[in-house]
Amino acid sequence: MKHISVLKKEAIDGLNLKEDSIIVDATLGFGGHSSSILERINKGHLFAFDQDSEAIEYSTEFLKKFGTNFTIIKSNFVNMKEELNKRNITKVDGILFDLGVSSVQLDEGERGFSYHQDARLDMRMDKDNALDAYIVVNTYSKEDLIRIFRDYGESKYAVSIANNIVKERQNSNIETTLELAEIIKNSVPEKERRKHHPARQIFQAIRIEVNHELEYLPKAINDALDLLNVGGRVCVITFHSLEDRIVKNIFKEKTNIPDEIKGLPNIPSEYLPDYELVCKRIKPSKEEIEMNARSRSAVLRIIKRVK
Repeated sequence: MKHISVLKKEAIDGLNLKEDSIIVDATLGFGGHSSSILERINKGHLFAFDQDSEAIEYSTEFLKKFGTNFTIIKSNFVNMKEELNKRNITKVDGILFDLGVSSVQLDEGERGFSYHQDARLDMRMDKDNALDAYIVVNTYSKEDLIRIFRDYGESKYAVSIANNIVKERQNSNIETTLELAEIIKNSVPEKERRKHHPARQIFQAIRIEVNHELEYLPKAINDALDLLNVGGRVCVITFHSLEDRIVKNIFKEKTNIPDEIKGLPNIPSEYLPDYELVCKRIKPSKEEIEMNARSRSAVLRIIKRVK
């Protein structure tokens, strides 16, 4: 499986691993980050979450090359706290989120994530989910499509794209990724098409809707922060501004010192926040972007529990 983990060294270093650390990889994927974690925690344990049966099957075998001290849990990371509690884990030393779609999912045409390859509209990270891209495109009201394209895709052409989808599906259902990509392309001005493929934003928006990505993220991040031991860290890699804004705002809120005491020379510890930022923002190096163009939009943020 060819998947290149983005900001891998920076994220693994950011976790500040010890050999007996208890770590959570909230987004296992094809094991890129998890394998590096296992190499450093030979006396600890890794709990890894994923919804994708294919990724779990592959990673279960792949990770055995690096250690057997891991547990893979088939669940969305929004259930992290509950799933760990079931296993009598109430505190951990580090949690990693890599919120990107894996290259394997994008490149596997039949998964329906790509607007470059023809496939049935799908985009489910968990194939057991009832909701897929086909249902969104063919049954959502025009108003809901506009909301999704505007809020999740940040598209200036949300209205015209939604109008054309609704018009098109009156004749027959929109079945495939390339059918949808063509409708989107024909809904935006020619000059916009020259900049980048207009389907990119819309496919992102539908994928977010299908997988509840932004809806689940605030709970997952807050639960992750609650689970940390003192000295533990949460590292989050985001790939678009909507995710990054959610993470940035939660981290800011958790590390904020009230204005009325900010300037005092000796602030009593009980008034100081429980968390501090390790780094506000790490971007991929020029070399990494040249090696992996998909890393271009990635941002890593790291927070630590201090009390």
